[in-house]
Order: sequence, then structure tokens, then C-alpha cells
Amino acid sequence: MTDKRIADQHHKTFESIRQFDDEGNEFWLARQLAKVLEYSEYRHFQPVIERAKEACRNSGQPVDDHFEDVLDMVDIGSGAKRKIADIRLSRYSCYLIVQNGDPSKPVIANGQTYFAIQTRRQEQRDDEVFARLSENDKRLAIRNELAEHNKHLAAAAKDAGVETPLDYAIFQDHGYKGLYGGRGAKDIHAIKGLKKSQKILDHMGSTELAANLFRATQTEEKLRRDKVRGKQKANQTHYEVGKKVRETIDELGGTMPEALPTPEKSIQQIESAKKKLEDQGRGKK
Repeated sequence: MTDKRIADQHHKTFESIRQFDDEGNEFWLARQLAKVLEYSEYRHFQPVIERAKEACRNSGQPVDDHFEDVLDMVDIGSGAKRKIADIRLSRYSCYLIVQNGDPSKPVIANGQTYFAIQTRRQEQRDDEVFARLSENDKRLAIRNELAEHNKHLAAAAKDAGVETPLDYAIFQDHGYKGLYGGRGAKDIHAIKGLKKSQKILDHMGSTELAANLFRATQTEEKLRRDKVRGKQKANQTHYEVGKKVRETIDELGGTMPEALPTPEKSIQQIESAKKKLEDQGRGKK
């Protein structure tokens, strides 16, 4: 079956059970999804949901945002109804459920392919949009994404045993040292000529920010995947990932992050200028 036929087939079955709440938010119900995915009984589907919840936790996403326990009214005959436990699912949780389903079932295999196609299509659209951005807009986009991923990294590090603010500062420094050839945060500050109060991430170009984003996302995944425990092991993991990113840059013939130019304007200055333009635009209306 071609990618298009798989996408069209699963799109019809998956989207046919989509619902909307009073605020226009889309959602799916687990019991209906179980039938679409051809599980004979809901109890056989529940272990798949639990695996999907675990995958959600491991990705750093709040489970309750994607799996909400609800009570649904169902017909039991003769016009009578009774309440039955169900789960309200987001699109992301449906994706995780399909990814954790039994791939020997054709509908699951098709579903996995469907989501892979949809994800790649979105990535291609995002890549095209991103390529058209100015350097300053690219910096803002990556910096915001990095801020979000740093929260997930902090949570993964805490699970590994990195508990106090000092622990986390040391943990972060190991990542920088791996990526910057042994140079820590203070060294990077000095290279960029920054004041102590200035954040180095706010004074990076898009290429340097992208390298740090890759370091952060890959470290989080490795900490969780390898179930790293202990501050020393977490620090070493962060260092090794940073070093691997540096080696990859070198293999590709790229410029080492410490040698990349420091932009004239900080992220805060760019944001301030954009806000000023937006305020002026609103004033003209």
C-alpha cells in the first residue's frame, strides 16, 4: 500500500471519531479508539494506554494534559443509560497509543506509518517556514524552544539525582565543557565578553543555539533511556553528549561553537524591538 493510501485510510478512521468540546478543543475517547484499533475488549487495550502514559512521562510531558479520566454515558438498552469510565485523549496521546500498540495488527502498523507520514509532513512544513525566517527570528524561535527543553532536561536530571541548584549548575557546566572543548560557562562568558549577569544563551547566534538545543534534547533522552542514576553519572552523561555533538560538528566541517561570532543584539533587545514595532502597529489602527 502506498504512503498516500495508508495516510488516507487511517486518516478517515482516526478523524471520524474525533470530537470537540465546548471550547473547540479536539479530543478522542479511549473506548472508541480501542474499537477503531480493533481490540476485541477494552481490557486488552488498557495495557497499551499505560505504556503510552509511561512514554508521555519519559518525554517530559504532563500525563494529565493528554490522558484525562472521564465518565461517559452509554446506552444499556430500553432507553436506559449508565456511567462508564473512559479516558479523554489528545492527538499526542493517540499518537503514543498507536506507537505502543501491537505492530502485528495491520491497523496498528498502518497507524504507525500514518503518524510517521504526518510527522514528516509537519517537519517539512516547519523547515520551510523556518528557512524563510530572518537570523533574529531564528534566534528567537530556537531560544524559546531551548528554554522549554531545558525544563525537561532539568526534570530528567532531578530524576537522576541532580537535586540542588549547585548540583544543576555543575551538571550544566559538564554539558558546556563537552560541547565547547573543555570550556565551562565562565569561559564562554569570557569569550563572549559578557557581564556576570548576562546569560550566554541570550548572546548566541542561531547555529550556536541549535547545537545547544541538540545537546539538551539528546542528554534528556539519554538520561531517561539509560535510567541514569547518581550525580556523577548524570554529569558524565551530559559531558559525553556535548562532546559527541562537538565531534559531529567537526566531522561535518562546521565551526566550533566557541569560534562562532557573538551577535550584536541580545535576545532581550530583539524581543524589545519586536514589541515596540507591534505596539506601533496597534497604535496606527
